[in-house]
Amino acid sequence: MARNDNKNTTARVTGADAATIEVSVIEGIDRIAREDWNALLTEDDTPFVDWDWLFAMENSKSAVRASGWGPCHLTIHRGKSLIAACPLYLKGHSMGEFVFDQGWADAAERSGIRYYPKLLAGVPFTPHSGRRFLTAPGVARRPLVTALGRALTQLCADNKLSSAHVNFCLADEAAALRELGFLERLGYQYHWRNTGFTTFEDYLSALKSKRRYAVRHERAALVAQGVTIKVHAGDDIPDTIFGPMFDLYLSTIEKLYWGRRYLTREFFTEMRERFKRYVCLVCAYRGRKLVAGTFNLQKSGVLYGRYWGCFEDLKYLHFNVCYYAAIEHCITNGIARFEPGAGGEYKWLRGFDPALTHSAHYVAHDGLRRAIGNFLARERREVEAWIAEGHERSQLKPPSPSNVEQP
Repeated sequence: MARNDNKNTTARVTGADAATIEVSVIEGIDRIAREDWNALLTEDDTPFVDWDWLFAMENSKSAVRASGWGPCHLTIHRGKSLIAACPLYLKGHSMGEFVFDQGWADAAERSGIRYYPKLLAGVPFTPHSGRRFLTAPGVARRPLVTALGRALTQLCADNKLSSAHVNFCLADEAAALRELGFLERLGYQYHWRNTGFTTFEDYLSALKSKRRYAVRHERAALVAQGVTIKVHAGDDIPDTIFGPMFDLYLSTIEKLYWGRRYLTREFFTEMRERFKRYVCLVCAYRGRKLVAGTFNLQKSGVLYGRYWGCFEDLKYLHFNVCYYAAIEHCITNGIARFEPGAGGEYKWLRGFDPALTHSAHYVAHDGLRRAIGNFLARERREVEAWIAEGHERSQLKPPSPSNVEQP
């Protein structure tokens, strides 16, 4: 895929949308009008597919060709109207994706199959599910999803790419892509849900006694260390705090052997200048000194956890800032769901139950596709078994019979 070369293909859809549509590859979100892209969004879409978020990723040099994330977004126009799109990247590695395929890449290389570059439809560095194929309101969605899926397979064929991956997509998108020969992969995360809590004590009361005692102990321990937590959200966020939040982000990366710096300081500047409306910072202070914090986004009744960091290693600081304060913020503000991100079964111990995630993968090589398909069949059984067990052994008490709605 040549740099700065917008490749155009055409496709036809049937039924009510039988007019010819044009599918294009656009190398840079700034080449797509902000108002046109955002007109495809619904209130339920995550903030991560907003034009401003994707622009911040690119304009800050966080997700660009030099970092292994070459933007090549797919668009569908009917006439002059943008009716569908998906964020798409030409990847030179598998870092920052959270749907791990490094084992597939190793197997491909051992078999003499070139795995990179590959295509990734998704959001950089962001393990949160949502629509990956954006379609205009009032236009039949399924034919457009199919058209975008076919465009992905055609791009692989035209450019001799090994594969195309659609990460953290919705179930309806995965189903449509299966019909095109994509392999569906299941995964899981841990989500917290507000089942009618009006106070933090309500949440505590829903936990089993052992976990309830542990949460109270960990909250009290932080208070004993002289730490207070404050939430800054939206336009109430002080401009001066975005610089320290980047420093907190770096602090975690530098402490971890496997930590990788994906974001630049300029990205946090972009957040301050154009995205405050969705930002939610949970900050811990000792006196007036900032000692830890998390960078989150919130939209339409969902809180999305992203980045954590601390300048001091204090006992139970992580659990209080990342989970308990965020849960309390959700309850206070009527937020229905908290998705803290990937990994960590310690979340399950605190009342976060497993939730299914979907991804879809087109693999061009027949032998590699069969091997990956066999692996995914085994993995799927393991994922489904753990989700069932995770709910059965939930740290939340089962609802009492008096609270169970009768048929």
